[in-house]
Amino acid sequence: MPNITVNPTRMELTRLKGKLRTAQRGHKLLKDKRDELMKQFLDTVREVRALRQEVEEELMTVHGAFTVASALMSSQALEQALLDPKQSVKLTQTTKNIMSVNVPVYDFQTQTRSDADIYPYGFAATSGELDTAVDALGKVFRKMLKLAEVEKSAQLMAEEIEKTRRRVNALEYVVIPNTQDAIRYITMKLDENDRATTTRLMKVKDMLLQQSIEEQRQRDAEVLERFREA
Repeated sequence: MPNITVNPTRMELTRLKGKLRTAQRGHKLLKDKRDELMKQFLDTVREVRALRQEVEEELMTVHGAFTVASALMSSQALEQALLDPKQSVKLTQTTKNIMSVNVPVYDFQTQTRSDADIYPYGFAATSGELDTAVDALGKVFRKMLKLAEVEKSAQLMAEEIEKTRRRVNALEYVVIPNTQDAIRYITMKLDENDRATTTRLMKVKDMLLQQSIEEQRQRDAEVLERFREA
């Protein structure tokens, strides 16, 4: 007996067969989507791990250089050197579609292309370690932005994988089995009705045949009676 209430009619059977075909096609497409998303997700996670390791190592370099520069320069001189930034940054965001998931794409552009324009101070009164720290920070900032982009992509793909997994399980363990049960139930009922109809027709045929035989016997008896009287 199916878990859903159905009318055992041929029209309902046709509708359910169409629903089953659609559910099976959807199940296959969603499984393919889930598998491809999982592949993309794992590649993204590996990229996140590699980028994070690079960023952490370069941030340690920046921290070490700033620490040495702080030791070699007074706090007032260090603050004055970094007070007025020379380079401006423009950040734009677009999206790209990965298996129906819109992931962010960040574009980082500086006001000028020259790497020398990142130093907002003169070199005479500052430490060389400060130059190293500023240069390393400018480079690691791009990687940090890329890391944020990739991590957000991984998060969005993980959410989509979970949604797709739930849909696949709903189709595989609920919709398709219930529809198959309903089809079997209707088919069984229609077969029972066909057998019952066949049985009734056979009984009617037997009754009509028996009636015909009785009528023929009666006519034969009447003819024989008239023959005797003659």
